[in-house]
Amino acid sequence: MSPEEERRTARTARMVALVIAVTMVAWIGAQWLGPKMGLAGRYAFLFDLAALAAFFWALVVTYQIWRKRRED
Repeated sequence: MSPEEERRTARTARMVALVIAVTMVAWIGAQWLGPKMGLAGRYAFLFDLAALAAFFWALVVTYQIWRKRRED
C-alpha cells in the first residue's frame, strides 16, 4: 500500500471512530433528554433507528478497510 493510500485509510478509520463516538453520545443524550422534554415514544424509536443506521454504516466501512488491508 502506498503512503497516500495509508493516509487515506487512516483518515477513513478516524472518521469511523468519530462517527461511532458521536453516535453513542447523541443516542444516550436523546434517550436521557427525550422523557425530560416530554417527547413521545415514537421519537425514541426514531433516534434508535438513526443510531442503528450510523452503526451499520460504520460496520460496512470498517469491513471495507479490513478487506483492503488484507489484500495488501
